[in-house]
Amino acid sequence: MPQRILINVTSQELYLVSDGELILSTWPVSTSKFGLGSQEGSFCTPLGKFRISEKIGAGAPLWMIFKSRVATGALSHPATDDDPSEEDLVLTRILWLEGTEPSNANTKERYIYIHGTNQEALIGKPASHGCVRLRNDDMAALFERVEVGCPVEIQVQPS
Repeated sequence: MPQRILINVTSQELYLVSDGELILSTWPVSTSKFGLGSQEGSFCTPLGKFRISEKIGAGAPLWMIFKSRVATGALSHPATDDDPSEEDLVLTRILWLEGTEPSNANTKERYIYIHGTNQEALIGKPASHGCVRLRNDDMAALFERVEVGCPVEIQVQPS
């Protein structure tokens, strides 16, 4: 079934939407704490239309740490109040986005992903360095339901 991903920055939610515009699943996300934009080095989340260019991490355990898109073999743990990690880890799975519009054509070169995070407590509010973060269980579920080429739209909508 053809489908697409819609990310609402205002509500910090990701929707998996069917071709017939039926919402199949909804997950809370975290977009950039630096705001919205496509400028290189800005750490902002870009807006517009994208596609999934690569799926990375199939079969990896939940909480697997990825460095430069390669599984390290080490597992992370959730950041807690007693151990508040400032490190922005890429965990579990990676959906690498590629911009399809002139305004976001540099998205792949900026390494903007949809990925799992060690900072699950921050899901639901802007906290990333440009990527779209999901809880690790949610990331694994989304990864299984989309294919390379799946359209993605990141937009601002009234809440």
